[in-house]
Amino acid sequence: MRVAVVWNNDHTGVINRFGQLCPEKYGRRTVEYVMAALREGGHETLLCEGDKGLLTTLERFMPADPHGRPSGIVFNMAYGIQGECRYTHVPAMLELAGIPYTGSSPLGHGLALDKVITKRLIRDRGVPTPNFRVMRHGTESTGDLRFPVVVKPVHESTSFGLQLVYEPVRLREAVEQIVTEYAQDALVEEYIEGREICVALLGNGEPETLPLVEQDFGERETRLITWEDKMHMGAAEPQKICPAQIGSSLANLLRDISVATFRACQCRDYARVDIRIDPSGRPFVLEINSMAALGMSASYILAAKTAGYSFPGLVNRILDVAHTRYFGIGISEAEQAASRDRIYSAVG
Repeated sequence: MRVAVVWNNDHTGVINRFGQLCPEKYGRRTVEYVMAALREGGHETLLCEGDKGLLTTLERFMPADPHGRPSGIVFNMAYGIQGECRYTHVPAMLELAGIPYTGSSPLGHGLALDKVITKRLIRDRGVPTPNFRVMRHGTESTGDLRFPVVVKPVHESTSFGLQLVYEPVRLREAVEQIVTEYAQDALVEEYIEGREICVALLGNGEPETLPLVEQDFGERETRLITWEDKMHMGAAEPQKICPAQIGSSLANLLRDISVATFRACQCRDYARVDIRIDPSGRPFVLEINSMAALGMSASYILAAKTAGYSFPGLVNRILDVAHTRYFGIGISEAEQAASRDRIYSAVG
């Protein structure tokens, strides 16, 4: 099958430089590993920029068949270039062009990327999440919020802008810094002291929950995952433990609320849910990442390897999950059916 891997590396492919620039992107090495994994799965691949020329490139690589049906699929690794809800941009282009792709829809990415919407949606499903306020000036009432609080941009990921604030007097400065730097409101939520668990999900309907990953902070004073940690620039980066040593009843609860979060945010194919567990054993969902990182050191990859997936096996499984969602059958079954059709056509 033709598989186009779409990412954002060269940010010049826009009409105007306008709006907030995307601060994150996949590293070339990870993208090359994904390409190699797809080729190992027997697929013809093409690496594409997710910019204004994308649809022209895809039309050449995977033109529609005589019946107007797709002749390929996109493995989406595009974080976007600029503007709001950047994860949604490439999926929306693909929806417009009628090209199937892996991962969440524009709606799913938009819901998951907005941390406030996520929290409201999952609370409606009975999923616990830390108490919070949305602020623009830092002088708004904190109501019954208990300090310390975590302050972060409403629409960012990868822990960009995250701050831990211990005193109300410091809150205004933290909020205004986020509003100035990221041009968006700040989410202010109660800090949950305790363990942090990542739950990786794979599939649709009844998604598979991969082995739980714990972020072990050791003796570190700041017991939060920071941007420096995710970029592997921290002095004492948390160690990942998989499978996390958690009792079966609590583990089942974490899986259940992760699946509920996945469904509430209308995510597809794969995602990662981040959860804190307080000292009394109560879990609180922090957020869901609708485009869980696939780098070799990522929690999602560790969970998949612990579950028995090789990296090529995982990449091709994600592709197969997406293909089944669109067409009702896996890729190998579709290719067998196409082969039979070619044989019958030749005989006829």
